[in-house]
Amino acid sequence: MRILIDACVLYPTVMREVVLGVAAQGLFEPRWSPRILEEWARAARKIGPEGETIARGEIAGLKTRFPRGEVQIPQGVEARLWLPDTNDIHVLAAAIGCSADAIMTLNAKDFPRNELADKGLDRVDPDGFLIETAARHPDAVQSTAEAVLTEARRLSGEPWEMRKLMRKARLPRLGKLLG
Repeated sequence: MRILIDACVLYPTVMREVVLGVAAQGLFEPRWSPRILEEWARAARKIGPEGETIARGEIAGLKTRFPRGEVQIPQGVEARLWLPDTNDIHVLAAAIGCSADAIMTLNAKDFPRNELADKGLDRVDPDGFLIETAARHPDAVQSTAEAVLTEARRLSGEPWEMRKLMRKARLPRLGKLLG
């Protein structure tokens, strides 16, 4: 399954690391466009000037880790598309351009299922997708989440619990399942 990942899933860190950890285990093919990566970098500015610098380093690592992840938007595709928020049309265009099966986003209202279905796409939210993936590949999702938990503890110095970390990362059902 090929999934185009929206910027709101790539930033914040814990959500991104769980989603991409599952992708690294071969459970789906992640995709994004240069503009999506730029949105992530700009969003990281909110935590201060160092936030964007850190994000750009993470983006460089992402490109190395998933060399086939970045896709280009075909010329003229955006002009033929409609979404409630015109600022999201580039996401839909990238998904079409890479023949994605779905768009992973937290932004349900701006990606109506009927509009996506007309283009042969589904919309998945990260928590629901990870729950479904855990049902089919429990060991892969568990080991990925445990690695993310270990890294969160190491970086923060805090004694995070799985359920609390996943809830904070907007993955509450996954946290409940694994917690």
